[in-house]
Amino acid sequence: MSEARTWVRAVRCEDVPLREGRSVNLGGREIAIFNLGDVFLAVANQCPHRSGPLADGIVSGRMVVCPLHAWKVDLETGQVVRPADTLTCVERFRARAEEGSVLVELPVESSAKVSSPRPEQSQLAPFLHL
Repeated sequence: MSEARTWVRAVRCEDVPLREGRSVNLGGREIAIFNLGDVFLAVANQCPHRSGPLADGIVSGRMVVCPLHAWKVDLETGQVVRPADTLTCVERFRARAEEGSVLVELPVESSAKVSSPRPEQSQLAPFLHL
């Protein structure tokens, strides 16, 4: 039986510069969202090596290089590609751009934890951590 999932607005597209990542907290999960120009990709924001913040890494093609120890993660598959003998993956999340926002697909139980912003804040401000 598959887990129920829903799309959650995560960040404005303009807040994720081209070829960079940004960290957001959605449903208690720290997620790195990357703007590759033609697509937004999202993965867990922790390198499996020493929990380095992948959102702060250097983007190269469809890969990100962890800023701590240079582990290289494929953003489309979540697979660690360097070091080559590593059989570890990073959790991936489906992401899409819609009406100027990046939406991320989360399990229903996690999306229920996403709190509503205060009325004076923009709709996405509480989720963006620059």
